[in-house]
Amino acid sequence: MTELENRVKKLEDKVIVIMGASSGIGEATTRLLAEKNAKIVIAARRFEKLQEIVNSLTDKCVNYLPADVTQFDDVKKVIDFTVKKYGRVDVLFNNAGIMPTAPLSEGRLDEWKSMLDINIMGVLNGIAAVLPIMISQKSGHIISTDSVAGHVVYPNSAVYCGTKFAVKAIMEGLRQEQRENNIKSTLITPGAVETELYTTINNKEVGEALKKSQQDWGLKAKDIAEAVFFVINTPDRVSISEMIVRPTLQER
Repeated sequence: MTELENRVKKLEDKVIVIMGASSGIGEATTRLLAEKNAKIVIAARRFEKLQEIVNSLTDKCVNYLPADVTQFDDVKKVIDFTVKKYGRVDVLFNNAGIMPTAPLSEGRLDEWKSMLDINIMGVLNGIAAVLPIMISQKSGHIISTDSVAGHVVYPNSAVYCGTKFAVKAIMEGLRQEQRENNIKSTLITPGAVETELYTTINNKEVGEALKKSQQDWGLKAKDIAEAVFFVINTPDRVSISEMIVRPTLQER
């Protein structure tokens, strides 16, 4: 049996929770890991979308719960369900996010708060809910979807970029604090990906322009799912702190 086959066999024993799993990267990751026979619990606000995904994977070990990542109790229910069913959580993938864009001068306070609540507090709620379990296990892996916007700032996206910079800092802090408990932390940092993220932009013209660029030269959600699979499937001694995955044609 090759080393890769050994790793895939090991993945079959892993229990993986995916937040923000109803579409895009979360859905693609669910499908890929299900093909590899991992034990998966998926969650998102859109319950009917989760049902559709699970119904299409009838021969796989995939469970689903509704959850709003801005609500700690919702996230904890997902983790508690997973522990009750499987006895542990090996991987948590914090994937929920939104990307409204507008100049700061427009003062879109509601949009800013939503981004802070989902993009930052959603990650923190996931960490807070699962970390006691992983500390008790002396093992675990927390993955969060970031963005190249966590490396560069550009006009009309200052708050979005700020949330992604914050997630990068939080995940590095997590790495430093929990490395001795054998808990890995990984940032998955995509460039432009063809997902539904453009629908969170209230300016329809800007949203449609983003959609077109994603379709023309962006990555597919399955490309990022492959990156998630790769980092999960590394040996215990290996912790990939960050993986940046850009389309070849992307400028920054």
